[in-house]
Amino acid sequence: MKPEDIARLRKDYTLHSLNEDEVLTSPIDQFDRWWKDAEQSQIIEMNAMTLATISEEGMVDARTVLLKAFDENGFVFFTNYNSTKSGQLAHNANCCLLFFWKELERQVRINGVAEKISVKESIEYFDSRPDGSKIGAWASPQSMVVAGKAWLKETYQYYAERFKHGHIPKPPHWGGYRVKPTRIEFWQGRPSRMHDRILYTATSAGNWKTERLAP
Repeated sequence: MKPEDIARLRKDYTLHSLNEDEVLTSPIDQFDRWWKDAEQSQIIEMNAMTLATISEEGMVDARTVLLKAFDENGFVFFTNYNSTKSGQLAHNANCCLLFFWKELERQVRINGVAEKISVKESIEYFDSRPDGSKIGAWASPQSMVVAGKAWLKETYQYYAERFKHGHIPKPPHWGGYRVKPTRIEFWQGRPSRMHDRILYTATSAGNWKTERLAP
């Protein structure tokens, strides 16, 4: 496709603005405000976020995961601890989360450090999942090369049979991470590409510095 064909997709952003005197002191409170806006807008999979990590070779990797909780301590997601993303986080815990809510012309970029949550927290969330998802956590050696789709189906059926008469426990290789933020940027689309960008940076005193960035 030619550049001029792609250029026709250009859209001018006009829905909202973001000013320094309107944002909240805490970026978590500001994220919660935007989260509620996303809920009211009935955005599909509003908790979908891109997680970017760094491999041992220094290559940047990214994939979509689902946010499952957030508070002043950070942003939580769950995965297989033997997966590629987990191996990369074990090597380098620095990562980035990115939300893009196109319906609101908004983006939130979160830089931080990931750490495993407690086993108790992981069990509590795992127990709330549908049985099918629980069995899937046992059946999938996430990120590993497998023999084929038939092998995955047989493995899933094996664990479904194994746990059909009782409680499905959390696999030892499955659990959550909490990303503790050090920087959070709120981006609001504006006309003529003069977008609003407000950056929060954590200070040594445990507070947050707020600055406007050029679009």
